[in-house]
Amino acid sequence: MLWSDSQEIALDLIEQHADVDPFKLHFTDLRQWVLDLERFDDDPKHCGERVLEAIQLAWMAEVD
Repeated sequence: MLWSDSQEIALDLIEQHADVDPFKLHFTDLRQWVLDLERFDDDPKHCGERVLEAIQLAWMAEVD
């Protein structure tokens, strides 16, 4: 997965962090959790606030 795969990333994060409220998530935690995903394989330098926001919004949409 790449940073641009926000929907797929969100689904994997939901599986691994089911007890987390994405509405209260800090971007520093989110970034690290994405980097820790087994299927994730992208350059950490390609991540910015917009990318993390897209992932967070996808996560919110899934749990809403």
